[in-house]
Amino acid sequence: MNTSYKRFLQIFFILLDLIALNVGYIISQSIFKENAESALFYRYYQYWGVINWFWIILSLLGGMYFTDAIVNFKGFLRKTVKTVLVFLLLILFYLYLPRRVPLSSSLVYLSSILFVIALVINRLLYLGIREWVKQAIHSKRRILILGYNAVSKKLANYIEKEEFNIKIVGFVDDRDLKNDVPAYPVFKGLDDVMRLTSEQNITEIYTTIMPEDNARVYRIMDQADKALIRFRVVPDLRNIIDRPVQVDIINNDLPILTLRNEPLQSAVNQFIKRVFDILFSLFVMVFILSWLIPILSILIYLESPGPIFFSQLRSGKDNKPFWCYKFRSMTINKEMEAVQATKNDKRVTRIGRIIRKTSLDEFPQFYNVLRGDMSIVGPRPHMLKHNDDFQAMEDQYMIRHYLKPGITGWAQINGYRGEITELSHIKKRVEYDLWYLEHWSIVLDLEIIFLTAYNVIKGEKNAY
Repeated sequence: MNTSYKRFLQIFFILLDLIALNVGYIISQSIFKENAESALFYRYYQYWGVINWFWIILSLLGGMYFTDAIVNFKGFLRKTVKTVLVFLLLILFYLYLPRRVPLSSSLVYLSSILFVIALVINRLLYLGIREWVKQAIHSKRRILILGYNAVSKKLANYIEKEEFNIKIVGFVDDRDLKNDVPAYPVFKGLDDVMRLTSEQNITEIYTTIMPEDNARVYRIMDQADKALIRFRVVPDLRNIIDRPVQVDIINNDLPILTLRNEPLQSAVNQFIKRVFDILFSLFVMVFILSWLIPILSILIYLESPGPIFFSQLRSGKDNKPFWCYKFRSMTINKEMEAVQATKNDKRVTRIGRIIRKTSLDEFPQFYNVLRGDMSIVGPRPHMLKHNDDFQAMEDQYMIRHYLKPGITGWAQINGYRGEITELSHIKKRVEYDLWYLEHWSIVLDLEIIFLTAYNVIKGEKNAY
């Protein structure tokens, strides 16, 4: 899908929804007029600011306006419904908060109803824009693909799925086809390509035949430029690279193929993540750990005398070991350093079961975050012994060590936490950890933190 079109939809609907929200408020406020000197008048404008912040934060956390989500109407509509439901619940909660001067419920109800109606209209407008683009641009991009092979068939399939404003006219190849039923016409003869472009009104040519393999492609390339037909080369790298790659250009001249996108290689993104980690950790240590440590220390010691904190060497960023801290949840035993906790583990104390179930045992790791050993969000760190075991089980396991380990992570909120009993468990954890590595954003970190807190409140079956 064209990137500029995605960006247009994203910006257009962010602005359109915000306009709908604020117009709904202005209409409601004009109906329920209040004296500018009254206390209720101030409440109107406080509510105005609150609803804007609620909507912005919820839409970011829900990923409603992300470019990959907004181009799929069903996905966009589904995320809209979820966001609106949470938004309305928050509005109701805010409306009935105890306050000295009450907020006008009539204004709140009317502005909310008007906003929902406007959102419905906006989503219908989305369908109209999509249909208009199909009709207006459909005939303007007509594609001819040189070569009929595995790469060209895959290319046609991708274009068909992703691009609604393109028509694939067919393939061109010198070979006779046997026992194959192509999805599009196959024209024979590379020498007739330019004649075909004229007859079929071709606007773009993709070649899966490399110029080095067939010199006629160079000639077609030059002729296409003169005929104002865009020419694109699709290299076959399957024998070299069997995974998605990112192409970076150095000095506008030298292409570099990178095996994966890593947002956190950017110094700016590293700085943003580190500042967030420090501020969040300081908040937790000052306002939570300051009173939580004394209480849990007494409870842990009374049931099982010994150290309050449990420290263990675990694998960190670049596979460098660091001391990871937790509240001790087990009796003192010889297997603490090597054997992971299992369901109904007899080593776990009664208070230990509670703090493990609620993830309170992980809170001392905010100290690790302040030290720089860990991040709030990232792949969970494993014991050194388990690190060696898992590396042998999963080829891509070590890639997760490009990042600092986290107190919580993308794998954990998707259900992959706790005991690892089979190969599929570690494979799925690695899959989710690598997805996080390639898609990091500060908004994603906030979403993971929010869902972690939600899962703790809801309760997780693998927390033991």
